[in-house]
Amino acid sequence: MKKINFNIVAASFLCLGLGMTSCTQSFLDVESKTESTTGNFYKTEKDAYRALLGCYDGFRLATCNSPVNFLVMSEIMGYECFGGSGAADGNGMRLIDRFDLSQNPSSTGSSWAGYYSGIYRCNELITREEGIQWNESDSKRNLYMGECRAIRAILYFDIVRQFGNIPLVVEPTNENVPQADPADVYALIFSDLKYAIENIPADAYPKSQASTNDGHITKYAAEAILARAYLYYTGYYGTEPADVTKAEALAAVEDIIASGEFELVPEYRRLWPAACAGKAEVGDVETLYGDYIGDGNSETVLAVKCTATGDYAGNNDGNTWQVNIAMRTTTGIAPYMYGWGYAPVNPLFVEEYEEGDTRREASIIDAKGEGLEDNPNFGVCISGSQEYTGYYIKKYAPLAFTNGQSAAKEDGTGNLMISNHQDYVLVRYADVLLMAAELGSPNAQTYFDKVRERAFKGKDGSLSPLYVAKAATKENIMEERRFEFAFEGINYWDLLRQGIEYAANKLAVQNVPVLTAGAPAEITINAQDIIDKKGLSMISETQITLSNGVLKQNPGWD
Repeated sequence: MKKINFNIVAASFLCLGLGMTSCTQSFLDVESKTESTTGNFYKTEKDAYRALLGCYDGFRLATCNSPVNFLVMSEIMGYECFGGSGAADGNGMRLIDRFDLSQNPSSTGSSWAGYYSGIYRCNELITREEGIQWNESDSKRNLYMGECRAIRAILYFDIVRQFGNIPLVVEPTNENVPQADPADVYALIFSDLKYAIENIPADAYPKSQASTNDGHITKYAAEAILARAYLYYTGYYGTEPADVTKAEALAAVEDIIASGEFELVPEYRRLWPAACAGKAEVGDVETLYGDYIGDGNSETVLAVKCTATGDYAGNNDGNTWQVNIAMRTTTGIAPYMYGWGYAPVNPLFVEEYEEGDTRREASIIDAKGEGLEDNPNFGVCISGSQEYTGYYIKKYAPLAFTNGQSAAKEDGTGNLMISNHQDYVLVRYADVLLMAAELGSPNAQTYFDKVRERAFKGKDGSLSPLYVAKAATKENIMEERRFEFAFEGINYWDLLRQGIEYAANKLAVQNVPVLTAGAPAEITINAQDIIDKKGLSMISETQITLSNGVLKQNPGWD
């Protein structure tokens, strides 16, 4: 059962970068020193630790604090979801979804600036490493620098996948930097991840102590991201990177498996709060969260941590995207809180789940099937939404008490905009198993079966008679990943790494019926629009203007 915390649980995502004072406390007491500057900082190991917290905070801000963040973008661009949003809103989400400039002739906001802000913080610490007086005994130098480099690698991996042609900045600078060859960006990503793997001790943050270290990047998290980056690079670019071999990628995920630190949660739905949620009165957290397995569970390899603390003075430790993917009503309909209706689920995808697959109900809100459409307050959702399909993302749905108030805080005082705080799980152990199978592990069939069988098991652990065994072929592994990681920001990139034409043809749809402002409408996505743009996002015109034209727009978006 998840307790709603009002303080940062792990130092990983504190807002304690230089001069930042928005967070309350962590598992280590760090005195806020707003007078710190680059001139008098980066002197001691304690300074390095505070700077590392600032890097983690930059990581959290980039991935969770942008309303249209990487997760939301990945889902809208992918097959599982459409653009959505409010009926009276602009067509920015349609632009993202359909790769079609005619939908909205200018780019919408993205997390580009947030990512480079986080990268800047990492570069600052990395370039100051030699000037820090590290402790003579029990030095944390390798640990801190390993975590810092891993953060930088993850930030770069996100934006190079999304935009392809990006500046490669390796030192703290405000200068305009031209876009680099993506191969050079990946070289830095793999170099940073290898550094992290070699320098973060395996026992630095054991799962047995997740209550205090959950959120830190471990050696195992770095290994998982290395394998993910390898698979994406080889698939999207059609060649092996110069810096990592298939054998190294396989060894990385096999090391995670051999560690014994992780295991699958026995029942899939218990991974997600909303999939376990009951209708609860204000303060009744036991009923609200039901048998949710909790944060930092045995399956979590890496998660971005958020909390319910926050205000509108810049002190925001929650995530600001969860409200965007919530159903668009004017009050919460327990157990779901309302929001802005981004990323409605594609009904074609809903129909593709196999009968007996428990992941469907755990992952998707079925407004009609769950009786939400019968609620008198729900009519606003249909009349006020673009591209209403009747289905919403359940995995990251914010929760509400029976009186319609946000359940982000136990007392019902949570702000629906800034108090949502569910972990954004970047890597689960199921992904490690399937990557190992895809990379050719001798145990590929065993790993594949573990993931697939779990999806067809009930509460008592028995396997459904509807379960059908499959061979661990590449095709079957990729198909399994579609349903295992739906709405987790993974499947769009899985499509792209199977080839741009393959991805575009899978993403293309014709005349899918939806409702916009309550009236019938249709969605068509053309494969050629995606092919022309190579699956890459439009670089914000604001960023191009700020660069004085140094940045060049991605092909197809001109």
